[in-house]
Amino acid sequence: MLLGGFDIVVIVLVIFVIMVLFAGIKTVPQGYRYTIERFGRYTRTLEPGLNLITPFIERVGARMNVMEQVLSVPTQEVITKDNASVSADAVSFYQVLNAAQAAYQVSNLENAILNLTMTNIRSVMGSMDLDELLSNRDAINDRLLRVVDEAVHPWGIKVTRVEIKDIQPPRDLVDAMARQMKAEREKRAQVLEAEGSRNAQILRAEGAKQSAILEAEGQREAAFRNAEARERLAEAEAKATRMVSEAIAVGDVQAINYFVAQKYTEALASIGQANNAKVVLMPMEASSILGSLAGIGSIAREVFGDSNNPPPPRPRPGPVRSTPPVAPPPPSPFNPSSER
Repeated sequence: MLLGGFDIVVIVLVIFVIMVLFAGIKTVPQGYRYTIERFGRYTRTLEPGLNLITPFIERVGARMNVMEQVLSVPTQEVITKDNASVSADAVSFYQVLNAAQAAYQVSNLENAILNLTMTNIRSVMGSMDLDELLSNRDAINDRLLRVVDEAVHPWGIKVTRVEIKDIQPPRDLVDAMARQMKAEREKRAQVLEAEGSRNAQILRAEGAKQSAILEAEGQREAAFRNAEARERLAEAEAKATRMVSEAIAVGDVQAINYFVAQKYTEALASIGQANNAKVVLMPMEASSILGSLAGIGSIAREVFGDSNNPPPPRPRPGPVRSTPPVAPPPPSPFNPSSER
């Protein structure tokens, strides 16, 4: 079957219409924005969904991803404020808010954000000491986020987060920090041990104090009771003395003999109980005193009024031997004083 000229024209028109339709209908996926250029000039931004453009006059300029993206920052050397060299890497999260600015305000967007983040990492970390750098990561992240986000704002970019992944000091610094940490822990242990020893000494001192107080109170109570006992003993002695005095006043000679005999006997007992006494010399009158001890009991019963038991008969004192006088020796013929 041969096609005539009209059929060929119709076929060509149909193909042309299909091409025009494909060129004028644009489908934008979710999470993307397309910029439209008319003769090379930006006109508008296509939203996700089905969009129509003028074929052969307008075209899609840039296909921008507006989802949040992650950018890995490679490891770089940083010199801190106290001249310590450390290695640090980071990760950055950003999102395109304005597709036209991100497409036409900066060339190679990811490279620009990467270099900007690396530069600010060196600036922020270089203004801090090593100890501050290792202990204040949150402060570093906040400063980096604020600085980088402010710098990329004209590009239609929002930096949502900048995180320092790892900070690696040199090996010698790591060893020094390990020794410092060990010294700090030993210091804490010594401080705790000293505090424990001090508390133990305080408790022992408190215990000794309480013991001394209780001992002093016991001694005071004992002294009080001893004094009370001596007071009662003195009262008894005074009563006995008063009774003896009353007996003497009425003319009872036995009371005087009893009083003298008691004191004499106590003196002899103290002499006999001496530690350094090996030989005790007693006067001749002691025999008579010892012989009259039975009579002292009867005198006491008479003085204190013991009428129930009659006093035993007094023993008769034995004869007392007297030593004959010794004649003086005859004068010696060799003693010149005897001649005179």
